[in-house]
Formats: sequence, C-alpha cells, structure tokens
Amino acid sequence: MEPLLKQRRTNQDIFFSKEDARGVRQPHKDPLVIALTMEGFNTKRILVDNGSSADIMYLLTFQQLKLDPGRLRPFDSPLVSFSGDRIYPKGIVTLKVTIGAYPKQQTHHLDFLVVNCPSSYNVIIGRPTLNRWKAATSTYCLKIKFLTEDGVGAVKGDQVLARECYQAMLAAGENHTWTIEGEKEDNMEALETVELVEGETSKVTRIGTTLSTEMRNKLVHFLKGNLDVFAWSHEDMPGIPRQVIQHELKTDPEKKLIQQRQRVFAPKQNRAITDEVNRLL
Repeated sequence: MEPLLKQRRTNQDIFFSKEDARGVRQPHKDPLVIALTMEGFNTKRILVDNGSSADIMYLLTFQQLKLDPGRLRPFDSPLVSFSGDRIYPKGIVTLKVTIGAYPKQQTHHLDFLVVNCPSSYNVIIGRPTLNRWKAATSTYCLKIKFLTEDGVGAVKGDQVLARECYQAMLAAGENHTWTIEGEKEDNMEALETVELVEGETSKVTRIGTTLSTEMRNKLVHFLKGNLDVFAWSHEDMPGIPRQVIQHELKTDPEKKLIQQRQRVFAPKQNRAITDEVNRLL
C-alpha cells in the first residue's frame, strides 16, 4: 500500500488560494525572492525569474560560499540581457541545492553559470530549475510551490528583502534577465523577404517560411492590396494632428542655452560606443 500512497500524493494538483496571499502587502509589484539551502548554507536573496533561460550565480556569492574555483567548468557562450548587454560567464558549476522544509522538500544537483558583475541578488533561479522542480510560482502570493513524494511543498518569498533588492537594482541599473546567446535565435522562425512593389527593393516586408503555399500566396496578395498602410519614410506620414502626438524639448525660454563641451573617450571606449550606436541604428 505504501507505494500507492506515495503515487497518489505526488499526483496532487498545485493551486494557490487566498490563504497563500495572507501576510503579503497588497497591492504590490515586488519580485519573488526566496531562500534556499546551497551546499549546506542557507542562501538568501535568490530571485525566481520565469523569464531567465539560465540559472545564474554571481561571483561574489560563489566566493562567499567558499567554493573551490577548480569546480568551475568552461562555458564558452556569452549571456545576453534584455537590453542587449553581453557578458561571458566565468564558468559553470554544479551545486547541491535543497528547496523546502522536511519532509516536503526536493534536493538536486543543479548547474549554475557564474557571472562576474554587480548584483543586488545572490542567485537567479530560471526556467531550467523551475522545470526540474515541476514548480509553479505566484507573484501575487509571492510563493513558489512544487511537487514532492510527501505532497506539495511551498516556499514563501521575503517581501521586505525583495523590495530592498529591487530598489537597489533600479538605482544601479542592473540587468537580471539573461539568455544564453543563440537560444533565442534557435527558437525563432526563419523569415523570407517579399517585394511588395515590383522593381522597388526598398518596399519590402518579411513573412514566415513555415506557411503553406496557399496561405503564403493569400498573405502576399493581401499585403500588396494594402500598400497604403505601409510607411516607407517619414514623408509617407503627413497630416498627423499635433493633439495626437508631438515631440518637443521642454526648455525655459528665459534661460540661456549652454552647449556642453565635447567629451573625449579612450580608444577602447570609443570603439564600444561606435559599435553600440551602429547596433541601435
């Protein structure tokens, strides 16, 4: 009977109720920040981020846990943030991590990319580990739940610490949603360029390559029949009333305008600035 009992428990549904939100100050927009046991140490300031495709540990945390640098394995792909910042990890390390309290807990050996950059958090738990835990998160309740052999386990977020970390993150302009370069492109559909006006290579658009032949022909015919909605240049958008949208610089007409002196950067910084401007253009 015991194996059946365990099987029945592991098939429990995960759900959140009003009781789960008890003690959470509402309304809020706080992130989910929890504590985990990592390599035997109670580690706080761990951000649970469903948008991150990687599990991250910051180098300072790696050093504070007194982990042997020899445990780091090479990792060649850079990480890219939502804002386009790119950073190469120091390596990848496998750590023993426990979530929850006995008996409703899970223990796994998880892989973390060790990153050397400032952070208000110690660790970021992304989708790889959330999927490994078979976990569900509620930002409203600030709680994470997961399946164990003894039922549904849960860990409550620390709202006070979450607000402190979030304010520090905004003040420092930190990035915390990382993607391994190449993953995003691999998941995107390839596109083909379609010329909407014959002989005018500037008037083109792009459509997906997985469409059926019939659907592709219908879509191209529809796009060509509605050329008037495309704006190929600013001259194609005349007559927008100022009450709809208008851009202006708010300056005090009574104050004298001051031109700032030209700033000089080192050659390495100049190259980085030029590369970023070209990328944005």
